Amino acid sequence: MRRRAFITLIGGAAAWPLAARAQQERMRRVAVLMPYAESDAEIQTRIATFRQELRKFGWAEGANLRIEERWPGDDMDHVRRDAAELINLNPDVIVVAGRRVVPIVAQQTRSIPVVFVGISDPVSSGLVASLARPGGNLTGFSQIEFSLIGKLVEGLKEIAPRVTRIAFISNPDNPATKLYVQSFEAAAKSVAVRTAMFPVHEPVEIERAIETSAQEPDGGLLFPPDLTILAHRKLVIALAAKYRLPAVYTNRAYVADGGLMSYGVEVLELYRRAASYVDRVLRGEKPSELPVQQPTNYELVISLKTAKALSLDVPPTLLARADEVIE
Repeated sequence: MRRRAFITLIGGAAAWPLAARAQQERMRRVAVLMPYAESDAEIQTRIATFRQELRKFGWAEGANLRIEERWPGDDMDHVRRDAAELINLNPDVIVVAGRRVVPIVAQQTRSIPVVFVGISDPVSSGLVASLARPGGNLTGFSQIEFSLIGKLVEGLKEIAPRVTRIAFISNPDNPATKLYVQSFEAAAKSVAVRTAMFPVHEPVEIERAIETSAQEPDGGLLFPPDLTILAHRKLVIALAAKYRLPAVYTNRAYVADGGLMSYGVEVLELYRRAASYVDRVLRGEKPSELPVQQPTNYELVISLKTAKALSLDVPPTLLARADEVIE
């Protein structure tokens, strides 16, 4: 009896680490909600970066991780539907992008951890209690400091000194638009540039706004962070080229697709950092105790090819500050 009990005891002890490993290796589920077209190569690069970073933390799809993706585009009705579908799957954590999208997810769940990527004003909008201690089930990474809009105004004047009027084109459904506008108007006033506001929701309105802007001489365009504009960036870039309007953006993707100049946060870095928060949540940390982080890396990208097409001479001082020059 004693020997049998001893063997049983040893066998049980040997099983403990195996059970512990099985517990650690159980399949975890991460939901990803992207309000863009699934065919958008730029956004796919972001998700690929996120996946790659998760692998570095030891999360392997098919082994201990399953990722559920939804790509509703910028149609908020589709976003609500896909958000509800993902929440019904009861994932361990939800990753979401888009200032208009995060509140929808926040309204639908107060228990599932949510890591947001690249949104503005999370505190003033009430999404989190504070940057240091967000509280609730949301945390993540902010995309922009509003002073960035002023730097875009200054950059546009530097690369196109003849500009005397700048059109601000954005979807007003974005709750951050009012704050962007305040920064824009203050910056424009400081360099004695007239302003024009064009609210847009769909491609036909984007076309009308850019066409109207081209009717006056010495005009320029500024596009703040916005889902609608990013989704239709190829149309925006083509129209700016057609009407020979210098335009500045907050995302490198525009310049990669033929735009003139961008200055903004290094987006891929945000997705790498988001993966680190997902890892921490999967390992038991609470989003309420993970601070919302502000951007740390910004990049200035200039297209010399587009500048040449617009007959613009890029100042050497501006080129010297550029993180990337596309020739």
